[in-house]
Amino acid sequence: MKKLQTVLMVLLITNSALSQKNKKEVRSEILGSWALVSVENINPDGTKTFPYGRDPRGLLFFDEKGNYAIQIYKNERPKIISGDKNKCTPEENASIVQGSNSHFGKFEIDAANKTITFKIKTASFPNWENEEQKRSFTHNSNKLKYVVTNTTQGGKSVTAEVVWKKLQ
Repeated sequence: MKKLQTVLMVLLITNSALSQKNKKEVRSEILGSWALVSVENINPDGTKTFPYGRDPRGLLFFDEKGNYAIQIYKNERPKIISGDKNKCTPEENASIVQGSNSHFGKFEIDAANKTITFKIKTASFPNWENEEQKRSFTHNSNKLKYVVTNTTQGGKSVTAEVVWKKLQ
């Protein structure tokens, strides 16, 4: 009986250690800089749109202290004719707002449940400020994909799949 208890204890400790190692490995692999590959919105009827175009630009950064920053832009955005963002036309302002999305704050990785929680401090979409958003994710060494369930374009009725590629 004591041998069985010892074996069970060793298995439990080993499993716990491997689980901790896996959690640290996942977090470690996600740290760093990522380039945007795509943003694809999925509408309630199943149709898909590309809110930032088919070739968006963006950068995602996670640091070891739990900070993150995201910037997403349409690749093609018209220049401001006046050269002064304080003198934009209504159409130019709409292009700026609809052609970008950024936010920053703190993040947490739940490796077991494969979720990233963004604790948004400041966002270009003010409705997201001071919110926590949990996003399911998949990743390998150089690709990260997560799902946004409360988008800036469609709210809760639209989901988005966002794909990033690790920068070397």
